[in-house]
Amino acid sequence: MKIKLTILTLFINIAAFSQAKLIREEYINPNPEEKSCHASTIVELTKSSLMAAWFAGEHENHYKVCIWASTFSNGNWSKATKIADGIVNGTQYACWNPVLFKSKEGKLFLFYKVGVNPREWWGMMKTSTNDGKTWSEPIRLPDNILGPIKNKPIQLASGEILHPSSTESLDSKIWKAHVEISDANAQNWKKIDIENGEYGVIQPSLLTYPDGKIQMLLRSRQNNIIQSWSSDNGKSWGKLSPINLQNPNSGIDAVTLMNGSHVLIYNPLPSGNKWSNGRNILKVAISKDGINWTDIYELENKDKSEYSYPAVIQTQDGLIHITYTYDRKLVKYVVLQVPTEK
Repeated sequence: MKIKLTILTLFINIAAFSQAKLIREEYINPNPEEKSCHASTIVELTKSSLMAAWFAGEHENHYKVCIWASTFSNGNWSKATKIADGIVNGTQYACWNPVLFKSKEGKLFLFYKVGVNPREWWGMMKTSTNDGKTWSEPIRLPDNILGPIKNKPIQLASGEILHPSSTESLDSKIWKAHVEISDANAQNWKKIDIENGEYGVIQPSLLTYPDGKIQMLLRSRQNNIIQSWSSDNGKSWGKLSPINLQNPNSGIDAVTLMNGSHVLIYNPLPSGNKWSNGRNILKVAISKDGINWTDIYELENKDKSEYSYPAVIQTQDGLIHITYTYDRKLVKYVVLQVPTEK
């Protein structure tokens, strides 16, 4: 009976949504100055403008890798400019994983990492009060605080900001997810540990529900997307468990829509012999409950290529905006119209 009910629930969920409609697709910086780029992020600045950022350089973890950004306005992306580097006391380190976030109060944040590798990096932050036209000097986050590790934070009704984060051990054997809560200005921070159990997980995404309920979706080493739930605005988290979507140990991102549904961008394959295996297909899925997901659009599907590390937001006009790594050479930008329930 339980199996029949599960199949029926899945069928109802699949039947409930139509396919997404493509509105726009292009490369943000089609003629880049740098050879390689990765880990894009996107934020809405105003009702008609956006900003995207990513790290770029000779190759990932090269000491001269910096954070670059482009602004979308009047229907076009601007030429990319460097907005952060990893120079500390005269020594240059690699930059990693930028995350853009605009608070309800109108302050724009750029969180990013600096260091020789993801096991030893530290969190950095810059802020802007004029939508990225100028930026503050870089600020190093407090010890044991990394900021959002790949995906955007969410701002709670209290004004506090909940940052999805994670760590990797020095020997790379232990991956652990956690969250960090800051005030609205990201001045005072608190780390909240999560019991990860048997799972090796990093790079959480956060989805919101009524009454302070939050779902966390995570990249894992177990060939599945993993979840955890909080019922108290992120102050505590339940046991981790897999959802019914494969993932090849590759970054994901998700967003809660204005209508209460949720959109997820993910690679739907298991991992292979190489770290890049399974990243050649990238899909968009939608769900009403965060448990049963329906694929509604295929962004990429080619052999021997990499399409990975997506970022996704919904803008005030209801459209879905997605950026992702295109073969480690470019950042691709796609706009979709949210499907309506049938």
